Parts: sequence; structure tokens; C-alpha cells
Amino acid sequence: MTITLLIADDHPIVRDGLRGIFTGERGFEVLGEAAHGAEAVTLAEALKPDVVLMDLRMPGTDGVAAITELARLGNPARVLVLTTYDTDSDVLPAIEAGATGYLLKDSPREELFRAVRAAARGEAVLSPAVASRILGQMRAPAQEPLSQREIEVLNLVARGSTNKEAAKKLFISEATVKTHLLHAYAKLGVKDRAAAVAVAFERGLLGS
Repeated sequence: MTITLLIADDHPIVRDGLRGIFTGERGFEVLGEAAHGAEAVTLAEALKPDVVLMDLRMPGTDGVAAITELARLGNPARVLVLTTYDTDSDVLPAIEAGATGYLLKDSPREELFRAVRAAARGEAVLSPAVASRILGQMRAPAQEPLSQREIEVLNLVARGSTNKEAAKKLFISEATVKTHLLHAYAKLGVKDRAAAVAVAFERGLLGS
């Protein structure tokens, strides 16, 4: 059975390379190419490919937004993310949006073929690095969320306020500020103000 493909990537050289790889392999047919997420959705609706090879970081509509829209439309195509990024902020949103698999662009050609065939069968496909990252997330203890007040205190600390200044701005005592900070340290798994601010920013808890 021939597996039909749609390639979505904003780099023409990457699209050309992928088309060449799959055109030269029996059992695959490339139906079209998209330069951004919105075009990928339009072509997936028109061409009905078995698998969409989806880059994540594209101008305008990115890969995650495109995956989300395809799921909303009930498009039957399986989406295999093919990207250079394997950070939590890239992997988890893509999987949660409905991607069938997640592969890195430095994967060997045979691994790419196997991944596309597996995705076409509806099987989950993850590169080893991504699989390890997700397993690590699952095995990690659940993170207790920061309270709104703890976030407010950390926001002030991030802007350079001392405990005394933060207390004055929030109309609470300095001792209460210290208590909020200690609770935040424990929840974030850190031991000082600088580390707390850094981790909170990394998790998107603080305003820019």
C-alpha cells in the first residue's frame, strides 16, 4: 500500500530534500508541500494525505496551531512532527495537540521511513531523545502550583524589589513575604531568590 504524504516546512531546501528522499523510496507518494501551518491545513483538507510531516516553528501559523486545527476539523491525516527542537516547550504542546509522533530532523533515513509507516498505522512514534524526556516528565513528582500571592511576590523580586519593598507594595508584612518566598522555593525545588526567579520564568509563571 502506498502511503501519501504532505510536507510542511518553511525551508524550501528541507522540503526539496524530504521530497527527494520519499520519491526515491517505494511505497511513498508526496502529494504536496506547505510553507507554513495555515497552508498545511488547507492542503491537508484538499489532498487528504495519510501522513503530514509537520515542522513546528514556521512563520504565521506554527506547527502546533496547525495540528490543533486539523484535529478540530476532524482531518484523518496522521501528523508526524519533524523538527530540530526537543525541548519540553516544543514536545509536550505538539503531543497534546494531537501529533501521532515526534521525530528529530537528524534521524537516519531508515528511521524516518519506519516512523512514517508506523504513523500511517496510527502508532505513536517518538525519537529516543523525546521518549526519554517524556518518561522523565511522567516519573517526576507532580509539581505543586504556586499560589497567586507567591507569584506576585516573585514578580516583584524579579523586578528587583527587596522583601521590605515587596511587603509595602502588597500591603503585607515583611515576615509574610519571607514565608511566601520559602513556600515558592520548596515548590520550585530551589534554594534562593535568583534560582526561584529563573525557574519561574522558565515555566512561564512570571510576566515578561
